[in-house]
Order: sequence, then structure tokens, then C-alpha cells
Amino acid sequence: MCTHFLCLAVLTSIGEQMDNDDIKYDEEYVLNARGMNLFTCQWRPLNSEPKALIFLCHGTGTRLAQAGFVVHGMDYEGHGKSSGLQGYINSFDDIVVDCSKYFASVCEKEEYKKQKRFLLGESMGGAIVLMLHRKEPTFWDGAILVAPMCKILDDMKPHPIMMSILSKLSNVIPTWRIIPNEDIIDRAIKCEERREEVRNNHYCYKGKPRVKTGHEIFMASLDIESNLDKVTLPFIIVHGGDDAVTDPTVSEALYTIATSKDKTLKLYPGMCHALTSGEPEENIDIVFADIIKWLNDRVSSISYLGSNSGLQLQEQC
Repeated sequence: MCTHFLCLAVLTSIGEQMDNDDIKYDEEYVLNARGMNLFTCQWRPLNSEPKALIFLCHGTGTRLAQAGFVVHGMDYEGHGKSSGLQGYINSFDDIVVDCSKYFASVCEKEEYKKQKRFLLGESMGGAIVLMLHRKEPTFWDGAILVAPMCKILDDMKPHPIMMSILSKLSNVIPTWRIIPNEDIIDRAIKCEERREEVRNNHYCYKGKPRVKTGHEIFMASLDIESNLDKVTLPFIIVHGGDDAVTDPTVSEALYTIATSKDKTLKLYPGMCHALTSGEPEENIDIVFADIIKWLNDRVSSISYLGSNSGLQLQEQC
């Protein structure tokens, strides 16, 4: 079983940010169709009109809000501050539906109806972004994919017999934590200070992956892999060249197979998995500069229409 995917999928959650002179930060809980309270938050620039809306599937919105974007995020069921058994995913489709309904409710607000809408997904969040796009192919104006989980390498796929066993166990002992795993915090996060923050954060699940969670994530990965050619929205992928959690060749496959006419892949030699939070500050600055430039080019109708939005493959040195 691809334990790298499983561990990081339940490790991360939406980040916090207190108010400062540039950003207004708000939190609230929303009720999903299954009666669960889901934690949501918003980062909003105070000193400028918002350029566009960005919806997070994992991550933090501080830098994007400072760049002039309104950012909304939600902790999934069983993740972060949301209700549900910690680290447990009963249905990947339920997570996608929860995100879709909440994000759509924000877009329907009068103040946001004319704003462009972008998705940002990190790791497992990248898988959710691609499923949201497939659910509503023309609704989103673009996506930022940070080391996305969108394909499992052939040499990491378990034998069909093992998958059959896992499928049966997921219906009998769905919440049991028996899938073997390794501590990937050191693999994913380069900075020791940030590693300790994650280890000490009780909102971040760090136990063995639960049986049903493992099965759902694996099946979602296979589903996405078989539908990469259906990705048609503008997107940028940013991926660390030394990522030991989601292999960079996975992003290269998405870039190659996707039928989007506006697509960009940026690889960062020497960087690891947690590009937006686990690298040295100067590396994080580089990654966000690329993301924000990509966004700015697409929220400005003049630059977007006048740009050469064909295929690009760029390596960041």
C-alpha cells in the first residue's frame, strides 16, 4: 500500500492566521448533509479590493490574502477542527461534495458573484481539486496544484490480491488503524522547527492510517489517474524535485496527459513535499512568487487574453 499518500492525507489541515494590519481572518462552522460540523475560515485583504476568490484544499491563505485575494478554506470531516473520527475518511466522494457545496455557497454571495474562482490543492487536496473540476468542468477559472496526489507509481501499487483484502476489511473493520506506515514528517518537511510544530499539533493526525481511509484514498487515486485526460481547466503545478511523498513524475504525467490549453509545470530542484510551509523561508518565497504571478496573469483580462497561454514546462533553478 502506498503509505506515503495515506499518511500525509490525514496529517494536514487548514492553517490559522490571526488578524494583522493587512488581513482580516474569520472562522465559522457549517453543517454538512450528514449532520457534522465542519470548520471553515476566511482570509481577506483589508487594504484593497479582492482580485479573485481562492478556495483551499489543504494549506493556509495568509500570503495569498496579502497578495490581494480572498481565500476560503475548510477542514474535511475527521480532519483538523472539523467533527468526525480523527483521520477517518468514510467516503472520498463525501469530502468532494462537502467542499463543492461550501465553496459554491461562498461564490453565490452577492459580493462575490463577479469574481473569478480558483482552487488550490496540496497533496491529497490536489486530488480533491481535480475531482471538483470534473464535477463542474466549467465552473472554475483555474487551479494551483501543489505536489498533487493524482497518480500512483506502478512500482508502488499493491498486488490485486492485497487490494481485494483491503476492500473487504474496509467494510468489516473500517476504523481500525492497522495499515503499516512510516513517519513521513521528516520526508515531507525540510525545516526542523516546522516538523516539531506538526508533531506537537493535536489537530494533525499522526497515527497509522485507518483501513477505510486507506482504501478510499487509493481508489480515489486510481480514479483520478484514469481520468487525467479530462482535466481541461487552466492550471499550474508546483512540485519539489526531491519530493519523497508524491513523486514529481506524477505531476509530469498530469501535465503531459491533461488536455488543458493553459498549463504550467514548475519543478524546484532540491525542494521537498511541503513547498508552501516546510521549506526554508527563501524557498517558500520563490514558490509563492510563482503562484501569485500565475494568478495575477489570469485575473487581469488584458494580460490573460494577450498572453501566450500554450503549454509550458519550466524548471526553477
